[in-house]
Amino acid sequence: MTSGKSDGARKPGLLRSGLIVSMMTMLSRVLGLARDIVIANLFGAGSGADAFFVAFKIPNFLRRLFAEGAFNQAFVPVLSEYRSQRDRVAVKGLINAVAGTLGLTLAGITLLAILAAPLLVWVFAPGFSQMPEKQALTVEMLRLTFPYLLLISMTAFAGSILNSYDRFAVPAFTPVLLNLSLIGSAIWLTPMMAEPVMALAWGVLIAGSVQLLFQIPFLARIGLLPRPKVSWKDEGVRRIMKLMAPALFGVSVSQINLLLDTVLASFLISGSVSWLYYSDRLVELPLGVFAIAIATVILPSLSTKHAEKSQQGFARTLDWSMRMVLLIAVPAAVALIVLAEPLLFTLFQYGAMTVHDVDMAAMSLRAYAVGLIAFMLIKVLAPGYYARQDTTTPVKIGIKAMVANMVFNLGLVFWLEHAGLALATSLSAFLNAGLLWYGLKKSGVFVWQAGWWKYLLQLILSTGLMLVLLLQLNPTLAEWASVDWLQRAIWMAILVAFGGVGYVAMLILTGLKPRDLRH
Repeated sequence: MTSGKSDGARKPGLLRSGLIVSMMTMLSRVLGLARDIVIANLFGAGSGADAFFVAFKIPNFLRRLFAEGAFNQAFVPVLSEYRSQRDRVAVKGLINAVAGTLGLTLAGITLLAILAAPLLVWVFAPGFSQMPEKQALTVEMLRLTFPYLLLISMTAFAGSILNSYDRFAVPAFTPVLLNLSLIGSAIWLTPMMAEPVMALAWGVLIAGSVQLLFQIPFLARIGLLPRPKVSWKDEGVRRIMKLMAPALFGVSVSQINLLLDTVLASFLISGSVSWLYYSDRLVELPLGVFAIAIATVILPSLSTKHAEKSQQGFARTLDWSMRMVLLIAVPAAVALIVLAEPLLFTLFQYGAMTVHDVDMAAMSLRAYAVGLIAFMLIKVLAPGYYARQDTTTPVKIGIKAMVANMVFNLGLVFWLEHAGLALATSLSAFLNAGLLWYGLKKSGVFVWQAGWWKYLLQLILSTGLMLVLLLQLNPTLAEWASVDWLQRAIWMAILVAFGGVGYVAMLILTGLKPRDLRH
């Protein structure tokens, strides 16, 4: 039998692959910020923006939960095993069976969701029922945005195949097309709509189609363009479904917690959903650019090491991924807390976005930033379970974290309102990350490698210098509010440059070398 290994060239290092994904994701996130700037300028934080964010959050939440969450974590380990232990014909058979079965399932879910759109809006934003016009607008937009789940899930399926074959750049670039579609729709379709915000819903539908079509030529290039075949009894499909059942919940607890924030925020004053959205978007920048990039490249690697029974290599990869995440998470969390208002002023406070909106969004941004380290660690710890095809343990941990989040929500929402919801999500994320790490450590899968105390000291000293520089150079909030966008951009560039250079310089002075980052 011919091994699937023969069809790949020499694999690039994880750091190099991670940097490729990071660069592509950075481009996507920058355009995502540009998208949000356009939306904030045109629609602010009013009822129309709230309605769109809910209509987009529903399919986007299910995408993260299903396509990039449970499906990806179940499919990649099985595909890696097929590549390691079976021939190429078996690999193609698995891909064809999954494509047909997954596509048919998602098509059925999409049809049901369109028919049940009023019920979905009531479930995800029950507070909107007190505002009939806002609820009706959300339902109308959801019927346009929900097919995005089908399109983007098939896109994620294609991306999982490409990632498994070390083609990381194309899947990482694909989200750029979503942002371009939404920006274009906001600018050019808005004037054509009786209800201007509907242009954004059309932009989501257009984006899903473009993203799927973009991946097809790259699958064809490696000879793995699927010929869909519905086969519920296929061995690989059955294994993937078995792994997905618990992973549907366990892999995306943080997304469920964010969704609970939206549900509760729908009962708060108008604008609360939007404030949470804008603050979450800024936290998503370091999370997506680095943590998700590292998680993307380590899952195939961990899956292969598990299939090859390389326990030492598995442990080293997990340890390396934690160090890489902390290298960005620690300074990013501190910077977001210190620069919350300046960032929001620079990016969003134009047009319909008011100074009051900035003040409110800054509260939730700081609360989310508190949990950034935990959010990022979850992304790289969870693959330690899924690569070993263990989807049960993260579910048990996820249930505990979600129950804790609900308790924190109820305890903090009356005190801190929307910011309390964000803080509750951060606190539950620390519980989730801690339990994931403890489980890996207890089972012997995670083993501390040498040099951690020195590494932590380097992080503390470097972040401390960055903090001092930011506090000294940061203008007052009154100054941020009074100047135009160009001056804000210049000030922010200076802060980022001095803070970043100070952080990196101290890392180098304390002995961190480029070879320490390689794996």
